[in-house]
Amino acid sequence: MPETEPLALTLPIRRLVEFLLRSGSIDSRFTGFDRANEGARLHRKLQRAAVKTYPDYEAEVALRQEFCCEGIAYTLEGRADGLFTDRDGMRTIDEIKTTTLPPELITGEQSPEHWAQAQCYAAIYALQNGLPAMRVRLTYYQVDEELEFSFTHDYTADALQAIVQGLLAQYAPWARRAAAWQRDRKASLQALRFPFASYRPGQRAMIGAVYKTCCEGGQLLCQAPTGIGKTMSVLFPALKALDNGGPVFYLTARGTTRAAAENAAAVLHAHDPALKLRSVTLTAKDKICLQDHRECTPEACPYANGYFDRVKAALWDGLDTHTLTADALRELARRHKVCPFELGLDLSLWCDLVIGDYNYLFDPVVHLARFFESRGDYLFLVDEAHNLPGRARDMHSASLCKSAFFDARKRLGKGKSSLKSALTKINNLFIEWRHRCEETEGHTFFEREHADAFDRALQKLCEPLEIWLDEHREPDETHDALLQLFFDVRGWLRVADTFDEHFVLQVSARSSEVRVSMLCLDPHEFLQADFAKGRAAVLFSATLSPAGYYKDLCGVPDARAVALRSPFPAENLGLWCARNVSTRYKDRADSVEKIAALLYEMVQGRAGNYLAFFPSYNYLEQVREVFCAAYPEVETLRQDTAMDEAGRADFLAQFTAATGRTLLGFAVLGGVFGEGVDLAGERLIGAAIVSPGLPQVGPRQEQLRAHFEETRGSGFDYAYRFPGMNKVLQAAGRVIRTPEDKGVVLLIDDRFLAPDTRRLMPPHWDGLRAVSSVEELRGELEKFWKQSDK
Repeated sequence: MPETEPLALTLPIRRLVEFLLRSGSIDSRFTGFDRANEGARLHRKLQRAAVKTYPDYEAEVALRQEFCCEGIAYTLEGRADGLFTDRDGMRTIDEIKTTTLPPELITGEQSPEHWAQAQCYAAIYALQNGLPAMRVRLTYYQVDEELEFSFTHDYTADALQAIVQGLLAQYAPWARRAAAWQRDRKASLQALRFPFASYRPGQRAMIGAVYKTCCEGGQLLCQAPTGIGKTMSVLFPALKALDNGGPVFYLTARGTTRAAAENAAAVLHAHDPALKLRSVTLTAKDKICLQDHRECTPEACPYANGYFDRVKAALWDGLDTHTLTADALRELARRHKVCPFELGLDLSLWCDLVIGDYNYLFDPVVHLARFFESRGDYLFLVDEAHNLPGRARDMHSASLCKSAFFDARKRLGKGKSSLKSALTKINNLFIEWRHRCEETEGHTFFEREHADAFDRALQKLCEPLEIWLDEHREPDETHDALLQLFFDVRGWLRVADTFDEHFVLQVSARSSEVRVSMLCLDPHEFLQADFAKGRAAVLFSATLSPAGYYKDLCGVPDARAVALRSPFPAENLGLWCARNVSTRYKDRADSVEKIAALLYEMVQGRAGNYLAFFPSYNYLEQVREVFCAAYPEVETLRQDTAMDEAGRADFLAQFTAATGRTLLGFAVLGGVFGEGVDLAGERLIGAAIVSPGLPQVGPRQEQLRAHFEETRGSGFDYAYRFPGMNKVLQAAGRVIRTPEDKGVVLLIDDRFLAPDTRRLMPPHWDGLRAVSSVEELRGELEKFWKQSDK
C-alpha cells in the first residue's frame, strides 16, 4: 500500500477526549458503584425537564463527521446529550454530567475532557449546518445534594474547528498506530489459513455456519458435540469475518474455557507468526490485583494513585504484546505502576479479540460500558451457552437479609442519628415479614409485586449511609460491613427499577433471619437487548437441546439452529440404562444398595477411572457409605461441598492413566466436575449418572414452573426436564473426548426410557440399551470391552 494513501480511523468522540485529557487517580469508593446506570437515569430526567424550557430541545443527537489531520482520515462520531435554541437564538449543544464532587469543587473547569467532548459535537453541528457560531452548555448534576450547575461558552465555528484539529493532532501518533494496525490486521486475517492439516468430521460445516452468521449478522445456535473442536471452529471463522469491525468477544462461563480460547489464539499465532491479532483476557479484579488487600483508592493503592497520568506509557508499551494474558498484564502493570485490571480494560479498546466472563456483556452493573453504551460492529461468541439463562437470572436478581441491617445498626453504637433511624425502619419491615412468614406453610411466601415500602426505605437509607462512608474512610470491620451493605442496597434498587411480570418477590424466614429476594424468572428480554448491541452472535455448546427452549430463554428467537453429529465412532461408547431402579425422592432409600451394586459392576468391567454423578450431596453420601462398606477393595474419591480451586485440582489429578488401577469418583450432577472437565484417554473410561437430573422441587423451582406454564404452556419442561437433561448430557460427555477414547455410560433410573426424555437425547445415543439386572449389565459390559479390544 502506498505510503501517501491516508490512513483511516473511526473514533468515538468521548473516547478521544478522555484518552487525551483525563488525568489523576482511580478512586472507586462507594460513589462509583453502578454510576453509569444512575447517570443514565439522571440524564433522562434532565432532558425531560429541558424540553419544558426549550420546546425544540432534542435529546441524544447522533453526530458523525470526517476530518483530515496530518494525513489521517478520521471519522468522529458521538451522541450529544441535547441540542436546542437558546433564548437569544443561539444554537446550543448541551452536555450533561453527573458527579459526586462537593458543590464547592464544581467550578466548570475541573474536567477539561467534558468541555472538549461538547466542543467536538458543536464543531460537527456548526460545520454540517453552516453556522458561524455555537454555544456549549455544560450541565453538572450533583447527585448527593440534587443540585444542578450550568456553565456556558460561545465559540465561533473557526474556533471549534481549531479545537478539533488540535485534539486530532495530539492523537495523531496513536491514530497512525491504530490505523496501520487495522490495515495490516485486515490483510493478515484475509491471508490466514486454517491451522490444521485437515478438518475433523463436522468441523467444516460448523465453520461455514459461523462464518455466514458473522458476515451477514444475526444469531446462530450451534450444538456441537465434544471432539469437534468447538473453540477453533467458532474463533477462526469469526476472525476471518472481522474485516474492519470488531472486536470479537469470546464470552465464557468459567476460567477453563477462557484458557481454551487463549490456547486457540496461540495456535493461530504459531501457525502464522506474521499474524496481526491482538488479544486480551479480562480477569476479575480480585484475581489480578497486585495488592494483598484490594482497595481501589489513591491513598491505599500506588497503582491507582496517578493511574491516568501514567497509563498512556503503559498502553503504548502494551500494544507491542499481541497476547495480553493475565500474567502479561500484571508484568506490564508492575513496570509502569498502574492497575492491571484497569489497564486490561483500557487495552481492550485496542484489541481484536477480547476474552472474558459472560458478565462483561450481560451483567447490567459490570458490563463494558466503553463498548456497549450503544450498538457496535461486534461479534459475540458465547461458549457453554447452556449456562447463559441461569447466569442471566442471577445477574438480574437481588437478595437482602435482615441480619445485615441489624448488624450495621449494632455496629454504630449508642446515640441517635439519621442513619440509625433509617436502619431501624428497615429492620422493622423485616420483622413484619417474619411474622407473616411464621403464618405461612414453609415459612416462605411469594408476591408478583415489588416491595414499594421497602424500596422507599432503602432509598432513604442511601444518603445517610453515603455520608457516613464519606466521613469514615479508614478501612476496618465496621467500614467494610457498611460499604458492602451500601453495594447490596444499590444493587437491590437497580433490580427494583426493572421489576415486571418476569420477576417474583420471595420472603423467607428461618429463626431470627429473614431473607427477601427479587427473582428474575425469565431473562430473555434482557439478553435480547444485550445481543442487539452487536452485529452477530454465535451461541455454542455440546448440549443445546431442544433448540427452541434455548432460543427462547437466551433471547435469540430468530436464531438459526444447527446440531452437528458426534465425530466419534458410535461403537466407542457403551450406553445402558438400568431400568430396575427408581431414584425418585420417595424411592431413594430402597435404591441405595441397588445403585451401589450397579456401580461395582461397572467398575469391575475393566480396571480404570470412573465417575458417578448424583443429584445431591446427601444422596451421594448415602450410596458412597454403602459402596465403601460392601466393596472396600475399590479406591474411591468424593467431591466435597466446600471444595476450593486447589481441592478441585487435587481431585482431578487423581485420575491418571495408571495401568491396572481402579478409581471411582463420587460427584454431584451439574457441579464443577459435571462439565468443562477434560479427562481424555485412559484418565476416564466410564461414568454413571444417577437420576435424570431434575432440579429439586422447592418453592423457587415451582415459581419457575408456574411462570412458564402460564407464559409458554410448558412449565414442567422449562423448570425441570430440560435443565435436568442438560446436566445429564454434560456429565456423560466427560467420557469420550477424542476419536481414540472408548468408554461406558450407565444411566440409572427408569425415567431415562420415557419418550419425553428419549427425544432429548442426541443422535449418537440411539444405541441406548436397557438392562434389568446386575447380571445383565455384567454380560453387556463383558461384550463391549471384548469388542473394543479388537
